[in-house]
Parts: sequence; structure tokens; C-alpha cells
Amino acid sequence: MTTVSCQISMSLDGYVAGPDQSRQDPLGRGGLRLHEWFFGLDAWRERHGLAGGGRGVDVEVVDEMTRDIGAYVMGRRMFGGGDGPWDLDWTGWWGEDPPFRTPVFVLTHHPRETLVMRGGTEFRFVTDGLAAALGQAREAAGDGVVSVAGGASTVNQCLAAGLLDTLQLHVVPIVLGGGERLFEGVGDPRLEQVSVVAGPTVTHVTYRVRR
Repeated sequence: MTTVSCQISMSLDGYVAGPDQSRQDPLGRGGLRLHEWFFGLDAWRERHGLAGGGRGVDVEVVDEMTRDIGAYVMGRRMFGGGDGPWDLDWTGWWGEDPPFRTPVFVLTHHPRETLVMRGGTEFRFVTDGLAAALGQAREAAGDGVVSVAGGASTVNQCLAAGLLDTLQLHVVPIVLGGGERLFEGVGDPRLEQVSVVAGPTVTHVTYRVRR
């Protein structure tokens, strides 16, 4: 049975991106620090065509959460390209060979043809809302996992609607003071703690979302 999961890095004050996001600074001021723990891991480097990298408990956590992903869902702001009609030259932040290697369903109000990228990534643009995007992602994933990649608004919509099965937070010991906040407007989701794993610099907390 297909499950819907999310893993996301979060600051101590609850932000998953910093303030003043822009095309030049997509994660906002200080937002890149949320992901520095990940950039040196061999799992990240391999997906970006780089050699080497560290292993250890952080890699084990990431490997477990990404092993069976069959499709992704993300919001328009995470894919980038502004909020208006598409700039058709824009193909995402990740270059010609994005690291997803599966179909990625992008929530948007503006139709666009599917983008077929190198390495197996396909960006498919969904204008019918979150439930439709998750339905298409479930079909594409088969028995695999649908991963909600972000950003905060998309994850919060999933939590508010009870559409997530698993949520994993990579809690980074920084304070951003503003930006895109997780858990805003989600009500009171029933989160059952499954595990806590302390890495060298971040803490990985996994929850099951009860219904």
C-alpha cells in the first residue's frame, strides 16, 4: 500500500526556509544553513554526480527515508519560477539532471507541459489541487512511497487535511527568526513519536500521523 511521507529540515524556531526568498536566494536569508548537514553526505553527493562524502548515522536515517520513494509532490514555490504564468525557460533549481529520478508532481495554478529531465526525473504540473496531485503521485508510485518534498505551505496543507502518514523532522540547531514556518494553520494533528536519532549536528525526529 502506498504511504505518504515527508522529511524536512527545520530550525529550532520552526522555520524550513529563511526570510526574503528570491530567485537569487531561494531558501531565504540563512536558509541554506538548514541543509549544510546534508551536503557532505555521500547520499547527497552521489545524487548530484559527486564522489566521496561521509556516512554515519545521518546517512542511515536518510537512506531509510528515501529508499522506496516512487514519486514526489512539491509546491510551486519549491520548484521556483515565480507565482505568475510560467517562464518556459525555467526548469527548476536543480539543473538538467535533478536528484529525484522519479515523477515529481508540482502544485500550480498555471498549466504547463511535463518536463522530462535527465536521470528519470519528470516534472508534472497539477492545477487541480493537492488531493489530485497526491492521487496522481500514488498511482505513479505504485507500492512505493510518495514523498512530500515541500515547501512549508504544501506540508502544512497535508497535515491540516490528514494526508501524511509519516513526518520526519531534521532539527537543525539554528534560529532563523523568520521565513516559512512549519505547523502554521494545521490545527492539532495527532503525532505519535516513533524514533529520535541524534546525529553529529542535527536531531532526526520521526512521527507517525495518527487518524
